[in-house]
Amino acid sequence: MRVRKVVFHFGFVIVILRLDTSTGQRGRETFVLLGCERGGKYKQYKKDLLVTESGTRKCGCPFRLRGYPVKSGEWWILKLICRSHNHELANILVDHPYVGRFTCSEKSIFMDITNNSVKPKNILLTMKEHNEKNVTTIKQVYNARYLYKKTNTRW
Repeated sequence: MRVRKVVFHFGFVIVILRLDTSTGQRGRETFVLLGCERGGKYKQYKKDLLVTESGTRKCGCPFRLRGYPVKSGEWWILKLICRSHNHELANILVDHPYVGRFTCSEKSIFMDITNNSVKPKNILLTMKEHNEKNVTTIKQVYNARYLYKKTNTRW
């Protein structure tokens, strides 16, 4: 999605808030609602017995974009609903999960290395050698390794 790459350069990450496809019923059209990842409120899904103090990225950011496909279906029209942010935009997104994602080629290298029982520290070094722009952290390597071993399938 090109929109994600464009707004990434401005210092924030965009996520899909709502997506609906046309089913042929009256009043139901295809659209996508995009927003800042920091929009909304944090929902606690499990009630803790002990109250824990942890931070969250959510701050109720009002930034919204709405997209509609053109009749031919090849292009999308984006309409700006709210342009303001209630938080500072990041200069660099180094520790951000979006930036630390693996590309398709890095995923295949990661799976091969993990199958050979290489330590996570060495996996990270190999990834950095493969791509100089890679800003993946060791925590993200541990999480990806856990997920891969848990599912033991291609992701």
